[in-house]
Amino acid sequence: MKILLTGLTGYIAQRLLPVLLANGHEIVCCVRDVNRFNKQKYSSQNLIVIEVDFLKKESLLQIPTDIDIAYYLIHSMSTQSGDFENMEEICASNFKNRIEQTTAKQVIYLSGISNAADLSKHLSSRKNVEAVLSGSAFALTTLKAGIIVGSGSASFEIIRDLVEKLPLMITPRWLKTKCQPIAIRNVVEFLVGVIGKAETYNNSYDIGGPDVLSYKEMLLRFAKIRGLKRHIFIVPVMTPKISSYWLYFVTATSYTLAKNLVNSMKVEVICKPNNLATMLNIHLITYETAIEMAFDKIEQNQVLSSWKDAQTSEIFREGLSKFIEIPVNGCFKDIRTRKVKNEKDSLDRIWLIGGKTGWYYGTWLWEIRGFLDQLAGGVGMRRGRKSETEINTGDALDFWRVLLADKHAKRLLLFAEMKLPGEAWLEFKIDDQQILTQTATFRPLGLRGRLYWYAMLPFHGLIFNGMIKKIAGTS
Repeated sequence: MKILLTGLTGYIAQRLLPVLLANGHEIVCCVRDVNRFNKQKYSSQNLIVIEVDFLKKESLLQIPTDIDIAYYLIHSMSTQSGDFENMEEICASNFKNRIEQTTAKQVIYLSGISNAADLSKHLSSRKNVEAVLSGSAFALTTLKAGIIVGSGSASFEIIRDLVEKLPLMITPRWLKTKCQPIAIRNVVEFLVGVIGKAETYNNSYDIGGPDVLSYKEMLLRFAKIRGLKRHIFIVPVMTPKISSYWLYFVTATSYTLAKNLVNSMKVEVICKPNNLATMLNIHLITYETAIEMAFDKIEQNQVLSSWKDAQTSEIFREGLSKFIEIPVNGCFKDIRTRKVKNEKDSLDRIWLIGGKTGWYYGTWLWEIRGFLDQLAGGVGMRRGRKSETEINTGDALDFWRVLLADKHAKRLLLFAEMKLPGEAWLEFKIDDQQILTQTATFRPLGLRGRLYWYAMLPFHGLIFNGMIKKIAGTS
């Protein structure tokens, strides 16, 4: 079948794509910025990548008309815009209008469980999207999931941060809320299983695992699996705002995502019974097993996708390509060069930078800068990196975003997502003469930006000099 896949830079779509390709389908992938998708990861010839922004109706003309199935996996939960409900409605409406012009017989939509009377803004928005997509020329199959557990999922990483960082937790009331977590493997099985199933046309199904747990129980079971003893005390005085800040400072999530998660976690997300798992012959994975499977992937360095893959900075709204060309005029630059001792070793060190490896010199200074950024509402250093060995365009890397990662060209280009009075790039490149060039570029915004650069100069002298020595293997 010819399948249209949306939301490709998101967590779910990146897990779904290799399964669809392995099943022999021809996949048309919609991305807002083609530079953020590494097509080289997939050897299949049945992969077409098109650039589509669902907020811009004219760009949807790129979608071919001869498709059989379409997946709608677009959401705006982590956007910094306060009007994500309107954005989601526009996207859904534009998608529906275009798909009605194609030969698609079925649209598969992944939503959130919305059985409670009083829903959060996020869950209400997801429910509204279902209403927008309904009543069309195509058949709509809606799958509604709650907490998704898997390596790289937002839920998993937040729980992991809380459990591993805090032996004692003073927590808000919403930890008593019940939910029905589901393993990412099961989610993908459901998404694939309903393809072309006429019984599922114009039907909606809640999907969840076999366990109904409170968030407190999820934390404690996670701790038990990891061999950690944790104590949790629930207090009634934490407002949603305080709870959001609590999540923001303790975990790697952004404040926007933390706020939306807190509002959603106050709502019970328990499945209404249905026979879909039986119909599709899907074995539901327990919460504990899902956690163990996630850590197996992490330990094997096989994390296929992360919630951090999604764009977090509004400056990338128009795509990464705008920032790949580093400006020349009106910029401050710190350029350092050094002959590498061993080209392969130096290139490997570049590709290992950040995360657990650190920044080779003065990593504690980077961490202080990250902490200050977090206090200012920025991303800080908490995101780390998805893979310990691989870097791909679009990846989050501590408080940087990877603009270009080309190991063949021996070039890595990063853009700062921290709070800055300007814009910053960091580039590493090794030429044919085995000369490593390390360039930090800063385009200041007004007087404040210039003062910031000069204030940082003493630290640059230490950090950048020490870093290039380590990478070049000359220290």
